[in-house]
Amino acid sequence: MFRSLTQRLLYTLPVIWLVVSLVFLLIHLVPGDPIAQMMGEGTPTVDLTAIRHSYGLDEPLGTQYIHYWQGVLHGNLGQSFRYNRTVTSLLLQRYPYTLQLTLASLFVAIILSIPAGVRSARRRNQWDDRALSVVSLFGLSFPNFALGPILILIFAIKVGWLPVSGAGSLANLVLPAITMGSSLAAILTRMVRTSMLEELNQDYIRTARAKGLSERTVVYRHALRNAMIPVLTVLGLQFGALLAGAIVTEKIFSWPGIGRLTIDAISNRDYFLVQGCILAIGLTYVAVNLLTDILYSVANPRIRQ
Repeated sequence: MFRSLTQRLLYTLPVIWLVVSLVFLLIHLVPGDPIAQMMGEGTPTVDLTAIRHSYGLDEPLGTQYIHYWQGVLHGNLGQSFRYNRTVTSLLLQRYPYTLQLTLASLFVAIILSIPAGVRSARRRNQWDDRALSVVSLFGLSFPNFALGPILILIFAIKVGWLPVSGAGSLANLVLPAITMGSSLAAILTRMVRTSMLEELNQDYIRTARAKGLSERTVVYRHALRNAMIPVLTVLGLQFGALLAGAIVTEKIFSWPGIGRLTIDAISNRDYFLVQGCILAIGLTYVAVNLLTDILYSVANPRIRQ
């Protein structure tokens, strides 16, 4: 198993290289001068030239690309134009907020989807199965950028139970986590239902019931464990979607994470900061997929072979 995981990790390295290379190329091809934008109108040409030279932006594009990857290999992601700080320090400051929001969204999705999916499978074609199908379809078709403002309007402005935006307490985390986790919960509910229906018709389930095991033990200890394999696959894939969704959600709720930092960096054409944010997101996605492979063997020991 260790060998297969190592091979999978090596396969993801070209993906990270390709993503960062494309971001590097595309952001340099966008018209405009980030130094002139940062310094404002009326800045003497001599000063602009000196600042470009200090950041290495007067060198050929190929040379800048080589220097950037040399810095990455040495742990130096460059200096932010706007914040006048190293990209590494900015990422270390913002990354915990994005990770906190993403994990909270996963938690919301899991605690909603697994009980709902199991009940829907056990009550197939009953009224609660149809009701859960309608709710999950509604969750799939309602985007985050629409759900977020509605939750703010209801629970923050009208009722006043939760803060509108910002970070720092558990109350600040509730609305963004629900906004991001609701759509994933809808996907997982359908996946859990489909997978549980397949498992509940297997021979080993009939054998477990014939042995006199309780229905709860049969469903949650035997059927659900085997049904989690495709669910784990979806979780691993959707983690990247959560990181992408965090860009919009963090902007709506003024959450100080990497997503909001990426938007600000793109609007200011902060080359090194954009590349650093994309690199951090890519590495996180790779790590989550590797963790998903490990969880496969935990959920189903047969995969270890």
